[in-house]
Amino acid sequence: MSAHAIPATPALTAASCLTAATWLGTVLALAPAASASGDKLTHEEAVERLLDAGVTWNSTGGCTDRDNPACTSFDQVNSGTIDGVITLKEASGCPVNVSGGTEAGHSLANPHSHWAGYKLDLSKNPCLDNYIRGSFSYVGRRADGYGQWQALSGNLYCDEGNHWDVLYY
Repeated sequence: MSAHAIPATPALTAASCLTAATWLGTVLALAPAASASGDKLTHEEAVERLLDAGVTWNSTGGCTDRDNPACTSFDQVNSGTIDGVITLKEASGCPVNVSGGTEAGHSLANPHSHWAGYKLDLSKNPCLDNYIRGSFSYVGRRADGYGQWQALSGNLYCDEGNHWDVLYY
């Protein structure tokens, strides 16, 4: 072979292309799906981000067990949900306290549920109440009769009487 000769390469066949496509399809199928609301966080990761931003949280049961409805858990919350509540705190300048997260006991009727990591309950306070009602568009009542306000982002803030039920997309 001369110095300028190109070494012979195996010809691509339909079988070799199919094998490569099958491998790529398997890799893509096994890759975790990226949610519109980001990655899933552990309870500890979410708490660290909330506290770093000055957002407080409480648990009526004094616990963090996701399977206990008396607890407040952030296990499997979407990172976009945590980002949303931090943005609310920064934009409003109000104190923000999370009183409900991904723990059992919330309705599962909506695929964008607390359990799925899209919703948080926020404690009401005059500053936050006025900010939500004054900054977002009233969009009517839910089927259960509670009023809702929608941010330009699409996030929904529902006044459930003693707290805000917030859906972050």
